[in-house]
Amino acid sequence: MKPGKGGAFVRTKLRRASDGAVIDRTFKAGEKFRPVHTEARKMQFLYADGTEAHFMDVGSYEQMGVPESAMADALRWIEPSAEVDMLFIDGQPSDIQLPSAVDLEIAETEPGLRGDTASGGGTKPAKLQTGAQIMVPLFIEAGERVRVDTRTGDYVSRA
Repeated sequence: MKPGKGGAFVRTKLRRASDGAVIDRTFKAGEKFRPVHTEARKMQFLYADGTEAHFMDVGSYEQMGVPESAMADALRWIEPSAEVDMLFIDGQPSDIQLPSAVDLEIAETEPGLRGDTASGGGTKPAKLQTGAQIMVPLFIEAGERVRVDTRTGDYVSRA
């Protein structure tokens, strides 16, 4: 912004990478910042033991543990042994970059009844192989693979 008197300034909304908090800040024109090193690496999700999620770097085969609470939302959509892109900020794991939709298997759901069709409408709860709970149409059975939107957690289609 360039006000009528005084120097120009920039109003921003920043999201803190460590906890996701949004901060309003105003900076003077020409103000300098320290450089931040960001990197995306291919990692393979090995397993989660309740406190940490364990990943392996695909290139160097180095294993690392990340606090499960920091990645809990993304881990709902990742199968063990799946490859993901992990974002590192200043050498520390920060976030997992998920595709917009993933194909997962239904682990358990109520059995479908006669007359439950695609045009019938209605949903029922289902548990995925990763442990996440979603709502699926009545005609979906246990053992089927479904496509789930990772941004909203909604059922998209059969896979």
